[in-house]
Amino acid sequence: MISKFVSSAAAAVADVQDGATVMIGGFGTAGQPVDLIDALLEQGAKDLVIVNNNAGNGEVGLAALLKAHRVRKVICSFPRQLDSQVFDGLYRSGKVELELVPQGNLAERIRAAGAGIGAFFTPTGYGTLLAEGKETREINGRQYVLEYPLHADYALIKAESGDRWGNLVYRKTARNFGPIMATAAKVTVAQVNQAVELGELNPECVVTPGIFVQRMVALGVAVRAKTVQKRDVTSRT
Repeated sequence: MISKFVSSAAAAVADVQDGATVMIGGFGTAGQPVDLIDALLEQGAKDLVIVNNNAGNGEVGLAALLKAHRVRKVICSFPRQLDSQVFDGLYRSGKVELELVPQGNLAERIRAAGAGIGAFFTPTGYGTLLAEGKETREINGRQYVLEYPLHADYALIKAESGDRWGNLVYRKTARNFGPIMATAAKVTVAQVNQAVELGELNPECVVTPGIFVQRMVALGVAVRAKTVQKRDVTSRT
């Protein structure tokens, strides 16, 4: 019987090696797989290259991974915000590298990796420092910059529900980068709030097919079980 569920977040990230490129889903804290990041922090992998929309918030999740000096380089669109003090301090002191990528380009570079596209031209970034050293071309009277796909060794993502085959659905804006990251990594690990039986997910609503997911950990199951148990007890009293 095929089941991609593993026993814990620790087991899900146990084989992440030093120097790995890791994509982490989320737009800020929306859809960020915090439990998987915490497990990676405990696991101890270092010298990581992190691909994310931003560079961490506060001192939890990705910011905690940065604070522990486990990250060599960050590839992101928004490295600075009000609560990005951890990344800001590390970058200013030369302890972490930054590759700044406009958000549309970031999404397309990840999508291109999953789609098997070798490279693509985009107008975004032309004439700026972000285009320095890159091939440019005029197409139909407009200037474009050549960009290459972003591949990863691992993608850590968060979904609302998943079945044992790895089919995933997401909740609202938590969907953001997860679906494309799942296609661009050698190993995709999904943190889900609910584990459901095969057939419970409407096939028309599945966003990430199980073929793109190698491991899952259901971290909301115990909470859901307790809620159901409490409801049953209440109904009998």
